[in-house]
Amino acid sequence: MIRIDKRVSTLNRLLVLLFSIASTTVFSGDLAEESSKGVSLESAVKMALAIDPWLVGNRHSQDAIEALSVSAGELPDPKVSLGLANLPTDTFDFQQEGMTQAKIGISQMFPRGDSRAIKRKQLEVIGDQYPYQRQNREAKVVMTVSQLWLDAYKAQESIALIEKDRALFEQLADVAQASYSSAIGRTRQQDIVRADLELTQLEDRLTVLRQRQEMFQERLSEWLSNYFTGQYLNEVSTEKWAQGSGLQLAGTLPDISLFNSNFYQPSINVNQEKLANELSAHPAVKALDQRIQAAGIGVDLVKQKYKPEWGVNASYGYRDDDLLGRDRADLFSFGVTFDAPIFTANRQDKQLRAAVSQAEAIKTEKWLLLRKMISSFDAAKAQLMRLNDRQRLYRSELLPLIYMQAEASLTAYTNDDGDFAEAVRARIAVLNTEIEALSIEVDRQKVITGLNYLFVNEHNGVEMMLNMSAAARERKNR
Repeated sequence: MIRIDKRVSTLNRLLVLLFSIASTTVFSGDLAEESSKGVSLESAVKMALAIDPWLVGNRHSQDAIEALSVSAGELPDPKVSLGLANLPTDTFDFQQEGMTQAKIGISQMFPRGDSRAIKRKQLEVIGDQYPYQRQNREAKVVMTVSQLWLDAYKAQESIALIEKDRALFEQLADVAQASYSSAIGRTRQQDIVRADLELTQLEDRLTVLRQRQEMFQERLSEWLSNYFTGQYLNEVSTEKWAQGSGLQLAGTLPDISLFNSNFYQPSINVNQEKLANELSAHPAVKALDQRIQAAGIGVDLVKQKYKPEWGVNASYGYRDDDLLGRDRADLFSFGVTFDAPIFTANRQDKQLRAAVSQAEAIKTEKWLLLRKMISSFDAAKAQLMRLNDRQRLYRSELLPLIYMQAEASLTAYTNDDGDFAEAVRARIAVLNTEIEALSIEVDRQKVITGLNYLFVNEHNGVEMMLNMSAAARERKNR
């Protein structure tokens, strides 16, 4: 009996020590040491941008439009005609009739009004939207890959937290078993069952989290895989893949800086007009501006259809000598053709009306996009403010208190002055709070990447979307 008491006492002291170490670790957002073999957020984004096939296709589309703009400004090719005219059908003798001739002609059409110059200008304006489209695509890739990385990181670090605490719960179960076997103290059989139940539930949580981790890793891998070669980029070496669990992420959570921090002051109401002007510099809106400008030029192009289309033609007719050997004069012809756009009610007028309506429809696309962006900003800003409040609450009050409660409950139980179930509940509360604190930290970064996407423009480039704060850079360089 004395030997059993000593074993229980030793296990109790060890358990208190382990729990004390775990409880004094203040959560800072860096739950694991940064692994040199893990893929960081910045590396993942750079790799995704480097192999995005959409960007390649968009450049080809721009090249096509630019080539068309050059050809649109040129005259149509002249037409050459060759033929025999007035050949007698009774003998097919080229010399028989004076009207018989071999003709060669050439004709050239001139498009209506200034339609060539206008069409060239329209295509040039359309081509100017492609750089904005690429910038918007790059910003979307940064936002999408960042949020996938952060989701995978949250699952990875949540697993690490549970794995860290699983050993403590196993130790707690051993202490309960030893105390129950010794028949000393207040440990009951239901306490042993409770300890086994908590371990089983931890295993279930780990299974769910591993499922989420694998899902986000696979979705992230889609952006890092070069489907043209079936290979992953050299930067993603085999060492960065965990055994059986996919892509291994770095263990450091970045602290991304906000664009336009003046818009996030809680005591200041954002001027909607100023916000709309700021968002109007977004590449997605700029691309729509180019489309609107091109549609306006399209209206001018349709107006040219009220003007006639001109054409000139000339032909030369060769005649052979007559049957007596006398020379016949060759013939030259010249003419001008043009159409007469007189009946315009059901053609030109309708085409002009359609062009004007199309231009106005694109303008509504711009206002709808701006309205959606403003709504997204308002919702994300409110979410960020609440997450900031929760972050401060968890760091300054909730985490220290929950650690104190867990330590006090454990101390009471090991001194046979507390309930086993309460000690377990306290430790579960610590684990849940740590995971929730991690979730808050990750969700903040996800919201920030979404907000930074809204403010991408010529001053805030895509390369600045993941700019870390000074604190994060200092932490990373340690």
